[in-house]
Amino acid sequence: MAMPAAANQPTNSLEQHWMPFSANRDFKADPRLVVKSEGVYLWDHKGGQVIDGSSGLFNVAAGHGRQEIADAVYAQMQMNDYTAPFGLGHSGSFAFAEKLSRILPDPFNHVFFTNSGSESIDTALKIIMAYHRARGDAQRSRFVSRERAYHGVNIGGVSLSGMVKNRETFPVVMPNIVMLRHTWDESRRFERGQPEEGAELANDLQRFCDTYGGTTIAAVFVEPVAGSTGTLVPPKGYLERLREICDANGILLVFDEVITGFGRLGTPFASHAFNVTPDIITMAKALTNGAIPMGAVATRDKVYETVVGAAPDKAIEFFHGYTYSGHPAACAAGLATLDIYEREGLFDRAAELSDYFLDAIWSLKDIDCVFDLRGYGLMAGVEVQHDGVPGRRGTALQKQMFWDGVHVKFTGDTAIVAPPLVSERRHVDEIVEKMAKTLKTV
Repeated sequence: MAMPAAANQPTNSLEQHWMPFSANRDFKADPRLVVKSEGVYLWDHKGGQVIDGSSGLFNVAAGHGRQEIADAVYAQMQMNDYTAPFGLGHSGSFAFAEKLSRILPDPFNHVFFTNSGSESIDTALKIIMAYHRARGDAQRSRFVSRERAYHGVNIGGVSLSGMVKNRETFPVVMPNIVMLRHTWDESRRFERGQPEEGAELANDLQRFCDTYGGTTIAAVFVEPVAGSTGTLVPPKGYLERLREICDANGILLVFDEVITGFGRLGTPFASHAFNVTPDIITMAKALTNGAIPMGAVATRDKVYETVVGAAPDKAIEFFHGYTYSGHPAACAAGLATLDIYEREGLFDRAAELSDYFLDAIWSLKDIDCVFDLRGYGLMAGVEVQHDGVPGRRGTALQKQMFWDGVHVKFTGDTAIVAPPLVSERRHVDEIVEKMAKTLKTV
């Protein structure tokens, strides 16, 4: 694949870039730079080929270097590079919202565009507040999240975070957040798919209703499969019970599908996979196949209609938005991405590959350092036994795996394996074989 001249410019210093979620000093002492990507592979700055076992950051679902997306973005930028989104519009955002609504569950027919999953979470929080205020329920000021939850890095997402390291440096967060227990239990290690037991953990929400009053709770935020914490699959009946309690108490249920959306579980969204429909869905990542930053919030019709219907005629109904909401290039990338998903049947391909993928992951079970395996669809967590300092072994393994020819994202001591949906069985084999090679050195 030809590289643009600018991308090939030599890098003389790494110091000026303050890298995100990275050990900057450690990285700059021994950098891992990607200079090219195509299909399911990356190439490092030393000339090595690396298979992408985590779809970038779970966002490059259709594989790297899709010419269709690049062409669509180029054509859009040639025609209209930017339209101010406040009180103006361009045809691309309306076309994209309409096409996206076709693969959302019923009755989801309204989409608000953002630029990331983090922005989608903060936008959802504001939509929820506006919805309850429009209904005369402004006393609903409490939000429920979960232990081990990850909902992005803006202040709303940090407030909802149940991962300690994402919160401890930032003490000034939103008040009135309460946490459900997470669903992982050591007694169910190596349980594949949905655990048979654990649905009763959803009753924590009922306890909060009994303790604080159900009429004070605005919404519950849940990753259908908790992703960044290491692939925690919901027990059978768990999501159904949350939905039941929300319905009984007028609470909105939010599914954070930033990772689970767009075929990762073998269906368009996790709500389809688990047959539970929330009130709001947040998304990003595979929305544009990672080509252009973009996120979105989709709502049930009743949420949109309540917020919009409460405002006076010709008035702004929702005082929120971003300079780059529904950017023309991002919408072009998104439309091209949805075309690829549909044309190549990638959601069905993911479903067909799932059993083979999970079988391959479970072949790692007998490696000495492997502590647990979890998985659903084309998403798995491979947790290694920590070495006394949580996260240290995982960090070292992620670096070593890269040089052993496979990119896998680790959170703490858990590798999150999520190959591109275009992967074939041979790619799954390569990912797992290279992971095994590294894991056996521990």
